[in-house]
Amino acid sequence: MDHRTIIASLTSEERDRLTAKSDVAGLAQLVMHWGAIGLLGWLIAARVPFWPLLMLPQGILIVFLFTLLHESAHRTPFRTQWLNDTVARVCSFAIMLPTDWFRYFHFAHHRFTQDPENDPELTFPKPETLREYIVHLSGIPVWWGHIKTLAINASGRCNDAFVPAKGRSKVRTEARAMIAGYAVMIALSIYFQTAVLVYAWILPAILGQPFLRLYLLAEHGRCPFVANMLENSRTTTTTWLVRKLAWNMPYHAEHHAYPGVPFYRLPEFHALIEAHLKETETGYIRFHAKYIEHIR
Repeated sequence: MDHRTIIASLTSEERDRLTAKSDVAGLAQLVMHWGAIGLLGWLIAARVPFWPLLMLPQGILIVFLFTLLHESAHRTPFRTQWLNDTVARVCSFAIMLPTDWFRYFHFAHHRFTQDPENDPELTFPKPETLREYIVHLSGIPVWWGHIKTLAINASGRCNDAFVPAKGRSKVRTEARAMIAGYAVMIALSIYFQTAVLVYAWILPAILGQPFLRLYLLAEHGRCPFVANMLENSRTTTTTWLVRKLAWNMPYHAEHHAYPGVPFYRLPEFHALIEAHLKETETGYIRFHAKYIEHIR
């Protein structure tokens, strides 16, 4: 069965249960994620013994705000609409990825998943050589891409096909507001003569980005170019900690099959459709071992 057949086979009660949203469940996860970032940031700022060692876990927590931004773009983590949008704005500022622009980008990715002609994620193909793989994991291309996107959007020159004409002014205003926010933070850091943001935010994010690249490559890397979401997206079996960190997005085929399912209900949906999944892997180490073997 393909994903459409799966969804059509669900009863109305199952659909209602799977798509039910909860502020409580979303906030519990949010407090854990943001609380951990706040705690590590405070320890780094206080320069506790061996504080530089905290920058890597801090960076991993920061860059994995992408998975929360992604969920908030779908407006599924929380029942309250403004809460979804506010959380998305905070996450987008933290990782330099504008919310409105990303929402247009990501919805196009969902409409045209693994379609080489229309999926914006395939604008830059997955690495096919060991050199491309290393460069990809470094995170340099993604940071440069974020900076270029902000600059182009702020200048009013955004011509991405997935951004509708009525959305151009929105992405321009958003980019200018973000740049202004960064300028204020730089100015305050200079005024107070502090580098705390460098050590608690910027350097950690740079250090953590390769771990997000490792995670994201498994979502669609080496999946076939077909329309069936149970085949063009991969679900990866992993630990409880990674599932928590990534807001249950290792259940990625399930998410693509039914994007309206909040992250805390994906395990239940997985149990319903597990037998029909076409692309699965038991762990990220195993996935990357196979990926490297292929490109070599």
